Amino acid sequence: MIKQGELVLLLGPRGKRVMRRVEPGNDIHGNDGILKMEDIMAAGYGSVVFTHKEKPYRVQRPSLHDLVKGVKRQTQVIYPKDIGYICMKLGVGNGSKVIEAGSGSGSLTLAMSWFAGEKGEIHTHEAREEFMKLARRNLDWAGVGQNVTLYNHNIENGFLVDDADALFLDVRDPWEYVKFIPGAIKAGAMVGFLVPTVDQVSSLLTELEKGPFDEVEVSELLVRNWKPVPDRLRPNDRMVAHTGFLIFARHQEGLDALEGHKYVGTRERKQEAARKERLAAAKDESAE
Repeated sequence: MIKQGELVLLLGPRGKRVMRRVEPGNDIHGNDGILKMEDIMAAGYGSVVFTHKEKPYRVQRPSLHDLVKGVKRQTQVIYPKDIGYICMKLGVGNGSKVIEAGSGSGSLTLAMSWFAGEKGEIHTHEAREEFMKLARRNLDWAGVGQNVTLYNHNIENGFLVDDADALFLDVRDPWEYVKFIPGAIKAGAMVGFLVPTVDQVSSLLTELEKGPFDEVEVSELLVRNWKPVPDRLRPNDRMVAHTGFLIFARHQEGLDALEGHKYVGTRERKQEAARKERLAAAKDESAE
């Protein structure tokens, strides 16, 4: 039997999806008829209930994927396809301490809270108070967030937390804040960023190569679903393509000690020469 206060996902015969809090009297009214909450509670997850018009609805327990896609939005949210990879790359797990900036509607915050567990800590910074409040409402709605602390704070002067296991920025100009990252995370911690355009990626890479960061990765994740029909198996007509570029790096001190020990071919020599030229130009600009 489903308990009061839980979220339940109902799937209609024509693909309609309804997520509702299980509370007495919180019946569902629609074109297919009325679904009584007491019938849903008695049926349990994995069963089928019928409206008063005899329309069948499947009763399911919402997955993390369902919760992330069901948040109320006032900002562009991070998609599940990106969230899974982000949490894997950052190593978010039970007991992790993670700093986030750019809470937005809280979709990534929700997922990281889920993965970090009872022993974890998620510290998320949001400059706009209305978005911070929305993120908290979404966390409460999803039944997570007990391990989340939200700060109404602009990170232009740095983060309010340190000694983190990982850090993620979803802000417009992340290169402006790279200088604050080493002081906010543990040595060797992973950091990640999300930006939508190649110009932003270039600006961020230029800042990251000043150090102390290594193992830099730029990725774009595309998901193409296929129609699950055995005798007509083919890709769907539409796909979730570009949603943003993911950039990851590892905090690494002492990179100078590696000079002279790396394999250097013609391509690598040219890349290193170009890197040193960029760094010298940046140094000259800062000196002016």
